[in-house]
Amino acid sequence: MDDSVDRAILAEISRDGRATLSQLSDAVGLSVSAVQSRLRRLETRGIITGYRAILDPELVGTPLSAFIEITPLDPAQPDNAPELLEHLIAIEACHSIAGDASYMLFVRVASPRALEELVRDIRLAANVSTRTTVVLQTYYEHRPIIAADQEI
Repeated sequence: MDDSVDRAILAEISRDGRATLSQLSDAVGLSVSAVQSRLRRLETRGIITGYRAILDPELVGTPLSAFIEITPLDPAQPDNAPELLEHLIAIEACHSIAGDASYMLFVRVASPRALEELVRDIRLAANVSTRTTVVLQTYYEHRPIIAADQEI
C-alpha cells in the first residue's frame, strides 16, 4: 500500500478506533463517503482486521502481567504448543521466537497465586519447561503501528 491518504486513515484509526467517519474525514481531507469507501476497501483487503476495546487490566481484575518463555521438555515432541494452550484464556498472546525458548507468552492474571496456577497448567498442557518474568510496570502498549508519513 503506497497511498498517503490510506496511511493517514490507518494512522488515525490506530490512535482512535472509535473515530467517526466525520472525524476521519476532517483529519484526512476527504468527504465522509470517500473515507467510508476507503475503510471498506482496507477491511476487504485484510489490512484492517478488526476493531476492539482496550480494557484497563486492573479494573477488570487482571492486574498482574508476565512474560512466560516455554521450551519443549522433549525436542522430538510435536510443535503444537499454541494449539495445546489456546484454551487458557489468561494467555493474551503467543509468539514463536528465536533463541533458547520456542514461544513467548504474554499473560494477565489476578494474583501471584493465579500466575503460579497458570504456569502449572501451561507445563501440564504442553509438556514444556517455563521461564517467567513478571511485569512490574507498563509504560506503554497498544501503540499505533503506523504513522501517516510512514512508508509501507
